[in-house]
Amino acid sequence: MGLFDRFRAGRRSESEAAADQRHLREWAAQRTGVEAFVEPKTSVTPMTVVLVAADGEWTRRPAGGAAGARRIGEQLGIPVYDVQKVGYPQRMRDYDARRRIERRRALREDLEER
Repeated sequence: MGLFDRFRAGRRSESEAAADQRHLREWAAQRTGVEAFVEPKTSVTPMTVVLVAADGEWTRRPAGGAAGARRIGEQLGIPVYDVQKVGYPQRMRDYDARRRIERRRALREDLEER
C-alpha cells in the first residue's frame, strides 16, 4: 500500500468490500423493517449506505457507488432512498437520542458507585 492510498476514495481492497457486504447482509437479516439510505460521497468519505431498522438502530458502510447501493437493496429486498432527497428517518434520530440518555445514565451510575 502506498503512503497516501488510504486517503484515496474507492481504493478499498476486495476483502474489505466483501466484509462490508457480509456485515450489511447479516445486520439486515437480524432485524425487522430495514430500509437503506444512500449518503453522498464527500471529500472525506466515499458514498455510503446506512441501514436503518424499524426501531431506529442503524449501521453505516461504504456502498460501492450508486450501483453498489442499488445492488444492496436488491439483494436484501429492501427499499433504498437517497438521503439528500428524503432525509434521515425520525426513528433513527430517536434511537440516537435514547442511546445518549442511556450512556449518560450509565456514566452517572458508574460515578456514583465510586
